[in-house]
Amino acid sequence: MLSNMDIQYKNDILETIIDSAYEWIVVVDTYGEIVYMNKNYCQFLEIDRNDAIGKHVTEVIENSRMHIVATSGKEEIADLQYIKGNYMIANRIPIFSEGKLIGALGTVIFRDTKEWNKMNSHIKSLMPKLQTYLQDWDENSGAKYTLQDIKSVSQPITDLKEKVKNIASGDISVLIRGESGTGKELFAHSIHQLSARSHQPFIKVNCGAIPEHLLESELFGYEEGAFTGAKKGGKKGKFLLAHGGTIFLDEIGDMPLNMQVKLLRVLQEKEVEPVGSVKPLAVNVRVIAATNRPLEKMIEEKRFREDLFYRINVITLKIPPLRDRPEDIIHLTDYFLDKISMRAGKRITMIDEEVRNVFYQYNWPGNLRELENVIEAAVHLAEGDRITLRALPDSLTGDPKILIGQLSLKEILEETEKRIIVTTLEQVNQDKQKAAKALGISKSSMYEKIKKYALE
Repeated sequence: MLSNMDIQYKNDILETIIDSAYEWIVVVDTYGEIVYMNKNYCQFLEIDRNDAIGKHVTEVIENSRMHIVATSGKEEIADLQYIKGNYMIANRIPIFSEGKLIGALGTVIFRDTKEWNKMNSHIKSLMPKLQTYLQDWDENSGAKYTLQDIKSVSQPITDLKEKVKNIASGDISVLIRGESGTGKELFAHSIHQLSARSHQPFIKVNCGAIPEHLLESELFGYEEGAFTGAKKGGKKGKFLLAHGGTIFLDEIGDMPLNMQVKLLRVLQEKEVEPVGSVKPLAVNVRVIAATNRPLEKMIEEKRFREDLFYRINVITLKIPPLRDRPEDIIHLTDYFLDKISMRAGKRITMIDEEVRNVFYQYNWPGNLRELENVIEAAVHLAEGDRITLRALPDSLTGDPKILIGQLSLKEILEETEKRIIVTTLEQVNQDKQKAAKALGISKSSMYEKIKKYALE
């Protein structure tokens, strides 16, 4: 029988061998949580091993499928995986104990495609074609975002991300609800990326952006000669392009009633009938829909079909607006500031406390999208290396109530007066006399105020 010292001795040897191995190695349990990662892999990912252990593998390794193999029990050998700017070749092998699936082992054999090139001249000759294929796939597969792209420190979003992990592996329909700009599309991408369909197409359709008379042919395609102007050979619709993968129906609340009927038939029968076709075609897609519209009210008003609502609303993800998670406002402000400053080539190191207070008080009707746009405008308007109130767009500081506590009464009155003069001049095509008359002041007073506020 081995003593504890002998066991520790053997464990130390084994761990040294694994840590020094050329391959990068990771082991997950059936929940997709990391139970082991060797030193080389941790160094490459720039993460401490103790921080990695216990986390879901998708939070540590981008484009990982380890959690899928750990539940499916099906190995994936020599699969291309894009990690930190390089395509790498990964093996994923299920681990069984006494016939029971207990997790999965993942290894990266080749660090990048450059090392793969060195293997032999035959593979070298194939690499240009492979890289072209990979580039086309990346451009056309559609899904770009993962849960790691959803930046948040709030509990509601953390809970939603956990819910996504639980539902992603199934094929059930998901309805994502939330105001404009809350990040509905990012959640749709993340569901696809975590699903078994992640290697298949992700096709997005904005139901509100396509003209009604073109929507049917866009969704279901058409046969050659189906109508005047139809392309030779016909055209595949979005559902057929998404075959085997996921279709994301954004703004589904804007879909016309006549198309809702046809969509319902596709979802029920799992087949599409291109315009001009005499027979339907089988289609296998997962449907993710999103809307910011009040569908229940629209059902009462006969503007949205109740049967379609229940078909797409199997699982609901409701994304709270930014104003309901104030802890995310400053977190996202700092994230967007770093991202935009780097892109704009400007060094912004500080945001005035008055600006942060305005951000807290503002209602953010456009949510994350509006916040990012505000930060982008402020970065370009900033003087020096800090963002002040003067760098904010009028949409934020135009309401005097927002400035209370940030500026003195005199400053608020001057800022309000300046905006009124600017708006009036715009309305009268910069005619100072007309502007003075419209505001009930003398022409000389108008000139004094224009000079005071440097409006020329």
